[in-house]
Amino acid sequence: MAGKDYEALWPRSPRQVGVKPLARRLENLNGKTVAQLWDYVFRGDAVFALLEEGLKKRFPGVKFISFKEFGNTHGGDEREVLASLPRRFKELGVDAVVSGMGC
Repeated sequence: MAGKDYEALWPRSPRQVGVKPLARRLENLNGKTVAQLWDYVFRGDAVFALLEEGLKKRFPGVKFISFKEFGNTHGGDEREVLASLPRRFKELGVDAVVSGMGC
């Protein structure tokens, strides 16, 4: 059908959340507290252990709070776990977060 125009529709809905600026990066991790979050998929326990080891060599003053402290970020109670994070981070003096997820 040459010459006929058809309307094209985008299959996604409009964006619901706008782009927000990123938090300021830490200069280094010495003296900082880093929280570990995990969805309990694909070897996060092993990955976090290796990550801690490497970061402690580079930043001897860094402190880690285990993923065990926060709960599963992708389980039956994930909404409650995620909703509690800001309060927990404040209580524990968290400066940075490493969130691990399996694929």
